[in-house]
Amino acid sequence: MGVEFGYRGEQLGLPEQGPGSIARPGRRIAALVIDWALCMVIAYGLLAQGDRQAAGNWALAIFLVLSFLTVGTIGSTPGKRLLGLRVVAEGGTRLGLGRVILRSVLLCLAIPALIWDRDGRGLHDRLARAVQVRI
Repeated sequence: MGVEFGYRGEQLGLPEQGPGSIARPGRRIAALVIDWALCMVIAYGLLAQGDRQAAGNWALAIFLVLSFLTVGTIGSTPGKRLLGLRVVAEGGTRLGLGRVILRSVLLCLAIPALIWDRDGRGLHDRLARAVQVRI
């Protein structure tokens, strides 16, 4: 018989609400949209020079670098920071370099981010043993 948990994140030792609680899907998706829009603006304006296909390809590369650099250093992408989110290791500590790389690559593949567990974490976060929390 399995143990049922009353709320998401209980088995991770996170609070139910407030700072440190697991970020809700709507806020995480909105942060992703902000980050993607930022990457598209950079790609379209600086690199692709009007070529939409090239802009999409460049945006994905910029998104990978953005995710790697910002999550690896300050724990948040610009979109996550604006919406009060942070990426941490399951224990609440800073995410290590290897986990940041793994998480960033898996996020760019998209499919792992679309598969969620019962905690509401994407497969990319689960495999990197990371969790997105509210600040």
